[in-house]
Parts: sequence; C-alpha cells; structure tokens
Amino acid sequence: MNEIFDDSTLTEIAHLICGDETSLLYRKGYEIAEFFQRAGWDDVPEYDGTPRHKWARELLKERQEDGTDDAERAILRLANRLEYYNQQQEYRATLKRLNEVLVLDGRRIGEDGSQPALVRCEAGFEDEVLQLPRVELKVSVKDVVSDPDLATAVQLRLDEARTCYEHGAYTSAIIMLGSLLEGVLAHAAQVRSAGVRMPKPLRSMGLNDFVDFAFKNKWIEHDAKLASELVRHYRNLVHPLAEKRTGHSPNRDTLDMCWPVVNATLNDLAATATATATATATATATATATAPPAPLSVRAPAERGRGGNLNASAQRPTPASVARRRPGGGPVVGT
Repeated sequence: MNEIFDDSTLTEIAHLICGDETSLLYRKGYEIAEFFQRAGWDDVPEYDGTPRHKWARELLKERQEDGTDDAERAILRLANRLEYYNQQQEYRATLKRLNEVLVLDGRRIGEDGSQPALVRCEAGFEDEVLQLPRVELKVSVKDVVSDPDLATAVQLRLDEARTCYEHGAYTSAIIMLGSLLEGVLAHAAQVRSAGVRMPKPLRSMGLNDFVDFAFKNKWIEHDAKLASELVRHYRNLVHPLAEKRTGHSPNRDTLDMCWPVVNATLNDLAATATATATATATATATATATAPPAPLSVRAPAERGRGGNLNASAQRPTPASVARRRPGGGPVVGT
C-alpha cells in the first residue's frame, strides 16, 4: 500500500529537495531531475525553467495522484547517506528537518538494516515525539556481558525494543527491556558472585531478586534499584490477565519512563565491572598467599628406595655390612 502524504508535507519535501535553506544541500533545476532519477523514478521530465520549488512540488503531487510510491521514494532518497558524498553537515541538517516535517504527518525516518525506512509514529511536534531515553546509554552490551553468545542475544533484544518503540508497540518494547534487564543481572550474579553468598540458587531467582542482589553488592546504584520496580511491574504484563487486573496498557510515556532505567542499570554494571574483577582477583591472591603450605607427602620405605636417590638400593644393609659393624666382624648367625 502506497503512503499518502498531506499536501503541506509534499510542499515541505519539495523545499528540502531544492535545498533552499543555507544548511541544506542546494540543487539546481537539472540536478532536481537527476535526484528524482536516483530515487528510482521512471520517465522524469527535463527541467522546464519553472521556479524550482513549484516544479518539484507539482511532480510530487502528480505522482501521488497517479497512485505511485514515487513520493515515498523521493523522501527515502533525501534520507539516504549516498546522496551526500562528503557533505555530512548537509545530510544531518536535512535528516533533522525531514523528521520535523514527517512527524506532523505521523511518520519518521527509521532504518531497515542499513537503509532508511519510513515508520509510523504518533503525530505531533518533533520535540514531543520519539524522544528516546533521557538517560543516555554510555556503554555497549559487550562492556556488560562477557559471554559473546549472551551478549548477542541481549543486543538483539535491545534492537527489537527500539523497533517496537518506533512502531508504537509499547507493551512489546517493555517486555523486551524487562527480559534484557533480567538477563544482564543474572549474568552479573553468575560471574561476579565468587566469595559472595547467594540468597537462593541462581535458577530460582527472579528479576526482583537479581536487582536486590546487585544493589546489595554495589553493582548498581540506589536510583536504578528503585526505578527497576517499574520495569518489573510492566514486564509482567506479558500475561494478559495481569494487564486486565492492572487496568492500564503501557503507552509511549510508560516506555519513556522504563527505558532510562535499563540504560542506567547497564551504565552502572559497566562502571562496576572493573572494580568487581579487581576485588575478586585481590581476594583470590590474598587467600592463596595466606593458605598454609601443603604437607609433604611421606613415601613408603620401598618408594624411598625407588625415589630420587639413585644409590638408595646400594645403601640397604647386607649380611656383610652388618658383619662389618658387629664387634669382631664375624659372620652373622643364620646367614
């Protein structure tokens, strides 16, 4: 199904294509025609000398009225880095302005792999819509999770939560974040708990147990501990009956409150990882240094004879040697 854009949206898109503002990439009339060709349009007419903005706007409106997806193609080309070779500032300015225009029409630019894509969002002003976490994630998943396979799984959940956010699937996003949070805290408990008494077997612990355990051992700060209760509460809405009992479905505001909790927890875990590893290594070294020396093993007489002294067998008493030690040096009776 082709995207249908409001006339005012197409008017602003035409301005962006022309690049009339100083921060944008300026295109001459013939360059606008070439732009449409790069966007995948068929049968692009030659520029006829009409004012550039009017010409671009009319083409966009005509193509939309013809039922093609050419307007969408033009918008995605505006968001494509390939259009801005060695013009990074112009690209960023265009993308920012493009999202400000699109969000009023209930869309924004997201990503499909490495390519720009149009995604639905709540219509509003840019400073009100899609303001992702106010607590910035300052670390990567690999800074927190040392197991490569688990790190991959955690990163996948983080990416899926972001995709859910962009498409308005707020309950799904929170469930993803809750499972991610429990996973990283369980990993921390597993790899950092040397010499620390666990409150219960690891497999019997839940998110609340892991949060308390992490806070008790100073792996996360007090604000992350308190706020994680919110994530745990909404994560439990994975059960529809729980949502029915609560009488509230998560919305964008709910997710905006939960996401910073996850970011703060990951930041705390990464910040304390080095300190925890150092403390564990110090404790191990101290225990080794103060441990009593292992007792020397006592070998049986036969083993001593076969041991490190190669002359041991020659030193065994013989009748002759005993006789030499006896007074008079006579033979031993019974030999």
